[in-house]
Amino acid sequence: MPTYNLCLLGFGNVNRALVRLLQRKEPELLQRDIACRVTGVATRRLGWLANASGMDISSLAGGNISATQSFNRAANVREWLGEAHADVLFEATSLDPHTGQPAIDHIRAALEMAAHAITANKGPIVHAYDELRSLAAAKGRRFLFEATVMDGAPIFSLFRDSLPAVYLRGFRGILNSTTNVILSSMEEGLDFKEALRKAQEIGVAETDPSHDIDGWDAAVKVAALVTVLMGVPIRLDQIKREGIGGLTGEVVRAARAAGKPYKLVCRVQRTGQGVAASVGPEQLPFSDPLAWVAGTSSVVYFETDIFPGLAITETNPGVETTAYGMLADFIRAVSG
Repeated sequence: MPTYNLCLLGFGNVNRALVRLLQRKEPELLQRDIACRVTGVATRRLGWLANASGMDISSLAGGNISATQSFNRAANVREWLGEAHADVLFEATSLDPHTGQPAIDHIRAALEMAAHAITANKGPIVHAYDELRSLAAAKGRRFLFEATVMDGAPIFSLFRDSLPAVYLRGFRGILNSTTNVILSSMEEGLDFKEALRKAQEIGVAETDPSHDIDGWDAAVKVAALVTVLMGVPIRLDQIKREGIGGLTGEVVRAARAAGKPYKLVCRVQRTGQGVAASVGPEQLPFSDPLAWVAGTSSVVYFETDIFPGLAITETNPGVETTAYGMLADFIRAVSG
């Protein structure tokens, strides 16, 4: 049974949850003849840390890197991957919606060094999908990204593995939990700033929430789905985008009282020229299932030539579901 060397790039909530899952799911992994150890961790604060013999996973599971075994400090991502003898890279750095960097460079380096690359970062799909997919194929490795949209719910793998030859005509959904939490809180009586503060306190919104509020996060998710599932590379400037910053609590509450609550809706439809894609606040009647999606929940409805309506829904996901998307990709990658 081979033992796979795992490198974690970024050690925030997602990769910490992944370490805990690896520890908890070890019996199930061994049943699949998969053994693994963490040989590299990299963060902006601590730099590129590697120990090819393996780091103490119990300490890592508690978020304590300094308590692990001694390690070498590399100067850059390539040196780090080499020092760690990496077989798999888990890339979970912050999103830059406009460039996809530096995640693209991280993934490119891993694939060029014959490691599988698994990411929770949407940017590389939007800005470098064809390049990275081709590089992975040339190296006999996998570039996988289930955790990038809807927190690891099986969207990409569903279409790849279970819906062969299906033609996707379009989709619509609610794909950003931060704006959904803010709108739900405004309906309950808070103003915009109070609702945003609540979202930050419960860990849904970042300190700088502009990517969510202005619709960038949802637009990047739309671009990722269109690029991969519809085979149509799309730039962010081709997506009509509007955020929720212009909505007041009074307007949001009045809309709900009138039976048409506001939601940040993503829409995509094929056209004769490619696709028409948009992200923006819409008033939806209660007869529309999207109107009932609240809190951190998400949903996407797909329209295909075979299934006129195929929905994937997740209810109040947590960081563990995102980490599970990465774990599932790891199993796929090393299982052939």
